[in-house]
Amino acid sequence: MGGKWRVFLKELRKVSYVAAPMVAVTVMQYLIQVVSVMMVGHVDQLSLSGVSIATSFTNVTGFSLLFGLVGALETLCGQAYGAEQYQKLGIYTYTSILCLCLVCVPISLLWIFTDKILQLIGQDPLISNVAHKYSLCLIPNLFSYAVLQSLVRYFQTQSLILPMLYSSCAALCLHVPLCWGLTFKLKLGSIGAALAISFSYWFNVLLLGFYIKYSVACEKTRAHVLSIEVFLNIKEFFRFAVPSALMAWRET
Repeated sequence: MGGKWRVFLKELRKVSYVAAPMVAVTVMQYLIQVVSVMMVGHVDQLSLSGVSIATSFTNVTGFSLLFGLVGALETLCGQAYGAEQYQKLGIYTYTSILCLCLVCVPISLLWIFTDKILQLIGQDPLISNVAHKYSLCLIPNLFSYAVLQSLVRYFQTQSLILPMLYSSCAALCLHVPLCWGLTFKLKLGSIGAALAISFSYWFNVLLLGFYIKYSVACEKTRAHVLSIEVFLNIKEFFRFAVPSALMAWRET
């Protein structure tokens, strides 16, 4: 009986070593949006209402869709890494970035008409206008989110959790003063809060990109961005991505 408990505790430590930092990474990435909403809450009630609706609208129509699509990498990267086809891990990641960025284009076009969509379902015109401006300023964040989520799966497959933990922490630490400065000091209000989100997410992407390029830990899985295989895998990626996205949407 004692032997079983020792095995259980040993496996629990292994899982916790990966799970606990990943929880922290997810929470810190989510807190970037929460901090912006909290900052806007100190501007006025109209801005808070508009930003809250815009956050829900963009999550349902954009971010949750991308999160579901990138789930394909959990299958593809896991298979490639398990089969010791390390170059394929990098290729699949670049394929994911390409595909998700393509999906971001129609989503961005949808967000341009946020105010009209919200008014069509009976939302107040003033609140819809604020939500529209906030959604427009989140479009750069849509693309950074697509890249970031692909990189997260790339690192997670290799159990390289600490780089994500440090980069997410750095992005959050940057976001708080940046959001405060843009929202209150420059008096951009909700627009400043949205721009701060985009900048912080791109900063996180930049840090992880530098790690991939220069770290020895990523040497085996580093691939060429313009490899023909990146484009040849698009069909296979969407074959796994679409069902994954549908499941994510159902949960939303």
